[in-house]
Parts: sequence; C-alpha cells; structure tokens
Amino acid sequence: MNRSLAELEAIIRNRVCKVCTERTVDGECGLEDPSICALFRLFPQVAEAIQSVDSNDITEYINSIRLRVCTVCSDLEPDGSCAQRQQVRCALDAYLILVVDAIEEATGKTFNKSNILSAGAPIELRPKPQIQL
Repeated sequence: MNRSLAELEAIIRNRVCKVCTERTVDGECGLEDPSICALFRLFPQVAEAIQSVDSNDITEYINSIRLRVCTVCSDLEPDGSCAQRQQVRCALDAYLILVVDAIEEATGKTFNKSNILSAGAPIELRPKPQIQL
C-alpha cells in the first residue's frame, strides 16, 4: 500500500508523539524548538530508510537508519558518535521500534517484533550512557 510522506508523518505523530517523554501534560510537544526533533526534521530520509528494508531483523533497520539518516544529521560528530543518541535524546533512536512498526503497518508490511528479543534478553540498540561521578 502506497502512502504519501504526509500520511506517514501523521501516522507517526499519532503513534509516537503521544508516548514521547518530551510531550507536555496538554499533549503538545515540549521541546523548546520542535523543529530540532531528528525524527521529523529528517522524516523523508527516515521513511525512505525504513521502506528500503525488507526484514524482521531490527538490526537491518538500525543499519539503514544509521546509513541513510544519521550520516546526514547535523548532530553526528565527525568521529561518527552522536551525543544526542548516547544521552537518549534522539526521538528517532528512542522510538525506532514504534516508528518501524507504524511505517511497515501503514504500508501493508508486517514487522515481526518477536525477533527483537534474543534468547529473552533485549538487543542493544545504542551504547549505554556513561555515568560520570
């Protein structure tokens, strides 16, 4: 099923924004500048990256996002690191499974979430933040 970029974005806003930790009690975006949200700032690349994958392996979606989205994101450091992602402040990274599931569902594909857990343990989506004392 073909969906326009605007339709996909509306679906994602409905599914992800309502559970986002940045939203206000009124349900509005709580970011000082909502345009900095990487999920929507780079939404055309996000949708393309997800739609380019045909797999039930979340790792393939992560790799596609890193290649097609993260490489053009202004938050990416020259050494390939991303402070936003490491501090769990990147909505795309934090809600990636919801985003993949919503886009695949909206376009008529099925993303099998049972493969997200490997031997009962969650897969590592991002490096653990380092706590400095």
